[in-house]
Amino acid sequence: MLHDAMGDQELFLVGLTVSDSVLPKVTVVLDGPNGLGINECATISRRLARRIDEHYGEEAAYSLEVTSPGADQPLTDPRQYARHIGRSLALKLNDGTEKTGTLTAATPEGVEIEEVIKQKTKKTTLPAAFYSFGDIKEAKVVISFK
Repeated sequence: MLHDAMGDQELFLVGLTVSDSVLPKVTVVLDGPNGLGINECATISRRLARRIDEHYGEEAAYSLEVTSPGADQPLTDPRQYARHIGRSLALKLNDGTEKTGTLTAATPEGVEIEEVIKQKTKKTTLPAAFYSFGDIKEAKVVISFK
């Protein structure tokens, strides 16, 4: 658990990759209850670079990128869902079915969505249904430009 530049928000690791190349690229993907801004990314990048330099020496050759998940990236951590309550969510379930609807609740165990079914020119919203994280293969926020 990291704290942002102001120290008032807990951030969490969503992804970490290290490329296998001559000049390794370390990519750190962080998120938090309110997202992650450019200033927080810069502060954390400087802190991590200092730690890497302390551990491996200042002559270590690498590039470091600290970022937040893009809007088109799937939600991969249960803590990411709460800030998207009220937004449209697209779920792909392990059984192959797909559900799209408004995220109405997020718990440590799963999410609740009001699924929207489109039939020709009519849309029907079903009562909220619960889906456990174990049943969700992929979840993405549906970006709307209305």
